Amino acid sequence: MSDDESQEQTIAEDLVVTKYKMGGDIANRVLKMLVDAARVDVSVVSLCEKGDEMIMEETGKIFKKEKDMKKGIAFPTCISVNNCVCHYSPLKSDPDYVLKEDDLVKIDLGVHVDGFIANVAHSFILGVSKDSPVSGRKADVIKAAHYCAEAALRLVKPGNQNTQVTEAWNKIAQSFNCTPIEGMLSHQLKQHVIDGEKTIIQNPTDQQKKDHEKTAFEVHEVYAVDVLISTGEGKAKDAGQRTTVYKRDPTQQYGLKMKTSRAFFSEVERRFDAMPFTLRAFEDEKKARMGVMECAKHELLQPFSVLYEKEGEFVAQFKFTVLLMPNGPMRITSGIFENELYKSELDIKDPDLKALIQSSVSRRNQKRRKKKKVASQGGLPATTGSTNEENETGD
Repeated sequence: MSDDESQEQTIAEDLVVTKYKMGGDIANRVLKMLVDAARVDVSVVSLCEKGDEMIMEETGKIFKKEKDMKKGIAFPTCISVNNCVCHYSPLKSDPDYVLKEDDLVKIDLGVHVDGFIANVAHSFILGVSKDSPVSGRKADVIKAAHYCAEAALRLVKPGNQNTQVTEAWNKIAQSFNCTPIEGMLSHQLKQHVIDGEKTIIQNPTDQQKKDHEKTAFEVHEVYAVDVLISTGEGKAKDAGQRTTVYKRDPTQQYGLKMKTSRAFFSEVERRFDAMPFTLRAFEDEKKARMGVMECAKHELLQPFSVLYEKEGEFVAQFKFTVLLMPNGPMRITSGIFENELYKSELDIKDPDLKALIQSSVSRRNQKRRKKKKVASQGGLPATTGSTNEENETGD
């Protein structure tokens, strides 16, 4: 065992759990602020800036005495609308997108405290209300993605395999005549590592099935579970939109030739280490755009390309961070999902999956419910984010 492995901090330590929960709390609050701020005629750039500013502001208020502790953005705020799948976080110099009534809006962001990462993503329809719920394909895809996330919360637990989650996602999506985005990965999280080795794959191709490693979840692991479901074929493509989100690849080395590139890369290392960042975070956007080119060309930086499904289709995303505690899963991030806003004529067909989603996440709560003999409510439950039941499980 190397020194790095022997010193790896995990959620077996209370302080590490505290740092994850603090990051999760900030991520949830920033997400709520952005959902509230997302209105008709509001620009996406302004929302992305607000999200990133609040993350930096809130993380700046904690562990003030720990001068050397890194904390802040683990994934810059991205707001991808309708058929845009992910990673849309434009620069001020890029063409902006202004939100419209009935847009399907996806907000994706991440926070870290001392390198312990809390990621979250949430989808909703602009202008929808209890008096005016949404139906049709938008309702289908949002419900499909939501139930996929709920199934994953109950399946990502010690002893289960990653393939069980992949299979459940396919079945749930098909029940709503939708398709998971092909080849998308959910990653294990470790300190300072957003893309850990263990992964869950969505809708793999035959080749990806062969290549993707089957693995079991273990206690004290942490995962960012990322669900992306489409009303279309589930094939995400780069449509030529400027990439603005990158992360450093610590395994690559190259002697940069251009002075601008060297200055840019030095700032990346100093400010972001191996966390994803946006070019919007640099004071001189023009120099950042120039500097990133040589770094990306020689693979010192990995791009998070802006991906699109076919025009006219809709993509919904839900992402949560879960700590696999000895007593059960502890979900530390999620948005507030209001089931009654989405009226789909479709439902989950598989009785086992239906029962799974209706089941309690917490073992302790299951015991309580048996004692109290609480009558079960009809229909699938509306989950509203990180509940006490989930948080209790890891105490």
